[in-house]
Amino acid sequence: MSVKCWSRGKTTAAVFNSAGQPLEYQFFPVPKLAPGEALVQITACTLCGSDLHTYHGHRSIQTPTILGHEIIGKIVAIGPGDPICDFNGRPLQTNMRVTWSITASCGNCFYCSDGLPQKCEHLFKYGHEVLSSTHPLSGGMADYCHLVAGTAVFPLPEKLPDLVACPANCATATVAAAFRVSGGAEWCRGKVLLIQGAGMLGLTACAMAHDYGAREIIVTDIDRKRLEMALRFGATRCVSVFEDEGKINSIVKKLTSERGVDLALELSGASGAMADGLNQLRTGGRYILVGAVSPVAPTPIFEEDIIRRMISIYGVHNYTPPDLAEALRFLKDNYNEFPFSSLVTDKFRLDQVEEAFQHAIRSRALRIAILPQA
Repeated sequence: MSVKCWSRGKTTAAVFNSAGQPLEYQFFPVPKLAPGEALVQITACTLCGSDLHTYHGHRSIQTPTILGHEIIGKIVAIGPGDPICDFNGRPLQTNMRVTWSITASCGNCFYCSDGLPQKCEHLFKYGHEVLSSTHPLSGGMADYCHLVAGTAVFPLPEKLPDLVACPANCATATVAAAFRVSGGAEWCRGKVLLIQGAGMLGLTACAMAHDYGAREIIVTDIDRKRLEMALRFGATRCVSVFEDEGKINSIVKKLTSERGVDLALELSGASGAMADGLNQLRTGGRYILVGAVSPVAPTPIFEEDIIRRMISIYGVHNYTPPDLAEALRFLKDNYNEFPFSSLVTDKFRLDQVEEAFQHAIRSRALRIAILPQA
């Protein structure tokens, strides 16, 4: 079982050294907190697709590191000095159940001042930091996580279940960011959407588009079971990408008086998806690219077509703290309307992380949970 040594000033984490090697369990000293910092006892961490890409070696990351960034937990200690406040300005307290932004930012650099704190010049990213003597506990495959100053912390809604809340600070917040840059809930109302990919991001996008009042939500994927699930999350039409290409064209034309969709979200990361999405957009349509966070084949862009059709293309990587606030609002209001509780299919202890990764890869489960306190 996971070895917890809080009373002896040590705690446990599973360390990732390189692809193809088993994760290594190590003891770390319980950190001494500086002003503005907090220590969280992790209660759950879900495995994101990017964790699996890193584990496979498909995504480069500095090592050694502690993977896992979809994390929730309970505050057990707060640094000295002035009170630390949550994102809404309320003081944090011990025993508070929280989640936090995947990135911590300085608040003062060029990118922070330009509304891009997730690209801060002094960025600290949970689940991605190389181990250091001053701050080793930065990922979710551990008993505890050390929150640095500049982290946007959010108390969790009281009735929101742990395993529904856990993916909020990655998957749900990223989808909220995609909708924000597309024009937000007001712009989405009454529109026809194309969602490419019915994984965790795609299913969340279906439900969020439904919440925002989209008129039609068309979903494409290679997995028929996931497409069937998309219907339970608010999709109005589902099409397998293995179908005749004419089927998606026919559906889009019928639903849009042959204009094309208003908004497309690329959430699959699949090579070639971008070209398909661009073809389905109407003149003046908007395309949000989110899924390709590991290398894929480049897509040719025909500048004249983009210009004449007045297409807007946006890339979204990570999110801003207000997006996480919207993600939690959305889950609190909608987790009973859609089957979010079914998305985390299996649970493992901290001493079973290798088994958890292997199971996630074999099963293609949308989410697997690590419960360090189990």
